[in-house]
Amino acid sequence: MIRHLILLAIVALSFTTSSLGQRMTRAEYIKKYKGLAIKNMRDHKIPASITLAQGLLESDDGNSKLASKYNNHFGIKCHSSWTGKKTYKDDDAKKECFRVYPTVQDSYNDHSAFLHKSRYAKCFELEITDYKNWALELKKAGYATNPKYPQLLIVIIEENELYKYDKEALGETNPAKTNQEVLVSNEFDDIDYYNKPIVRQSKNNIKYIEASEGDTPKRIADKLDMGPWQIRKYNDVDKGFRFSSGDIVYLQPKRNKAAANFHEVKPDETVWDISQQYGIKIKSIYKLNDLPRNSNLVPGQKLKLRKKPLKN
Repeated sequence: MIRHLILLAIVALSFTTSSLGQRMTRAEYIKKYKGLAIKNMRDHKIPASITLAQGLLESDDGNSKLASKYNNHFGIKCHSSWTGKKTYKDDDAKKECFRVYPTVQDSYNDHSAFLHKSRYAKCFELEITDYKNWALELKKAGYATNPKYPQLLIVIIEENELYKYDKEALGETNPAKTNQEVLVSNEFDDIDYYNKPIVRQSKNNIKYIEASEGDTPKRIADKLDMGPWQIRKYNDVDKGFRFSSGDIVYLQPKRNKAAANFHEVKPDETVWDISQQYGIKIKSIYKLNDLPRNSNLVPGQKLKLRKKPLKN
């Protein structure tokens, strides 16, 4: 009997342990918080579909640290008027201030109050079920810096049929999807913009991703919950830089040496190209080869990539 009870206890403990750390799914988030979105639509005249889509997008389906630990589901920063608790994380800049809420409901209520600021006034001139133009106006008013923010919200709403909660809030039964005329591109060719890219490990033991065509430091940072300054610093690029498809983008600092001994310079190749290829700092390439900064490279030139050669 005792042995049987011990076995049951072990099984229960194993089940509990395996459950820890599980991510909330999108469906679970919607089921859990749709009531708050519907209530806030009735109280504050903000489409439930928009509220839920923003919550899903900004909180990574409720899994971001800001949401799971600090109940901030909409990424709302402190600003000068905030007198509540605060937390700090890297975003557009290092250690930016974000609001901390006692409950998720407080976060939803504050989000509704936040959207009633004067700069969002045009949103409330729209039909309350016109989620597409709501998404557009939020971006125009400066809610997010992501250029594809409206499309991201619309995709989330339509893939998860969140528009039905707008109908529910209005007391309509059996809601059907409406075809709304709106000046929004239906070419959502940037779905990978929303999905997180695959993180790989370089030969030099640095985490990296491969860029999509036109990716900027800000865009990549948004995908990976990093600060844009990190992408710029780790890859030696400026704010306006646009990566090409397949470019290596490092998510950690590059090293002082490469996992190769030498590199032979190819036509039109720059020190930055070589630095990105091997994950070695630009200043290290100059130092290892006794080159002045901003030296022009010559095709066929052999560059040393580490002080002590690797053994074959």
